[in-house]
Amino acid sequence: MQFVNNIKLLLEDGTEFQGKSFGFKKSVSGEVVFNTAMTGYPENLTDPSYKGQILVATYPLIGNYGVPEYSRENNLLKFFESENIHVSGLIIADYSFEYSHWNSYKSLATWLTENKIPGIYNIDTRALTKILREKGTMLGKIIFNDNDVPDYNPNNDNLVAQVSLSEKRIYGKGKYKVMLIDCGVKNNIIRCLLARDTTVIRVPWNYNISGEEYDGLLLSNGPGDPKKYTETIENIKKAFVIGKPVFGICLGNQLMALASGADTYKLKYGHRSHNQPVLKIGTNRCYITSQNHGFATDVSTLTNEWEPLFINVNDNTNEGIRHKTKPFFSSQFHPEASSGPTDTEFLFDEFIELIKQWKTK
Repeated sequence: MQFVNNIKLLLEDGTEFQGKSFGFKKSVSGEVVFNTAMTGYPENLTDPSYKGQILVATYPLIGNYGVPEYSRENNLLKFFESENIHVSGLIIADYSFEYSHWNSYKSLATWLTENKIPGIYNIDTRALTKILREKGTMLGKIIFNDNDVPDYNPNNDNLVAQVSLSEKRIYGKGKYKVMLIDCGVKNNIIRCLLARDTTVIRVPWNYNISGEEYDGLLLSNGPGDPKKYTETIENIKKAFVIGKPVFGICLGNQLMALASGADTYKLKYGHRSHNQPVLKIGTNRCYITSQNHGFATDVSTLTNEWEPLFINVNDNTNEGIRHKTKPFFSSQFHPEASSGPTDTEFLFDEFIELIKQWKTK
C-alpha cells in the first residue's frame, strides 16, 4: 500500500487541512460531519445514514483492529450495517498501519481502496471538530492531486431512494409480522427484531403498505432531510388510521413527527457518537445512547394527541415522541446500537409487547 501526501481537505469557508492519503485516490465533495465514538468504524462506515457525508472520526487512533470478513447470518452481513460503505470519505488523525483483532480480515486502508473511498490521515481532527462545532456542519471537499470537484450538498437530494432496497424482502419465520419501511435500515435493527420471534417484511421507502398484512410497523433510520420523503410520510399517515403499533427509529422518529402534523429542523452539527445521555421524560432514568442524525423534531409543534418521550440531556433536543392513547412511539437514538451501548435495546421488547396486546384485542 502506497501512502501519498498530496491530498487535502477544503471546507466551504476556505479553511484548508493538508494530510496524507490512506484510501482510494480520488477527489470527492459532501457534507463534513464528525463522530466522537471510540470504536465501531466498520459499522459506522456502512451505516446508510452517512450517505453523501465526509466523516471525521475524532478518536485519534483508527484502523488498529482492521476490518472483519464478509460473513453472513440470516442473509445479513454479520459484522456490518449494510452491504456497502456509505460515507463519501473518511478523515482521521492517525492511521494504524498494523492491525490486530480476533476477527480482522484486512486493513482499513485496503477496504477503503477496494470500495473506492478516499481517506486522509495526519489531520488535526481536534481543530477541525472545533470549527464544525462553532460554525456548524458545512460542505467540504477531499482534493487529491489538485483535482478539484464541484460542491455537493447531499441534503438537496432524495438520499433515502439511493439507500433503500428496491423490492420486498422477508427475513425469519417468527410469530409476529413486522413491516419494516427501509429508509436506509441498519442490519442490527433486523437482527434485534429476529431475536424476538418475528417475521420481518422489509419494503422500500415508498412502498404502499395498504392491504398488507402485518402486526406492527417499524420506521427505520436513514439519511437526509425528512421533509423530502413525502411518500413515506403519507404511508405513515395511513398506518396511523389502521392503528397497529408503530415504532420509529432515528429518521423514523422525524418521519413519524411529520406524519403527526409536527415540524422538523436541521441541527447545527448533529449528534453522532456513542455517548449521548438521554432522559426518559417523567422519570429520573438516563440512558447512554448511540446516535447518528443531523435533523430533529420540534416538540413545540406537536399536536395535543402527542407528547415527547425522551430528551437529550446535553442540549435538550427531542429524542423521541409517543401518542397519548395509541401504540405509536419513537426514539431519535439507536436502541439497536451496533456500534455503541445497548442500554436501550429494551425498546424492541416494548414494541413486541404492544404487538402482543394488539393481537389479543
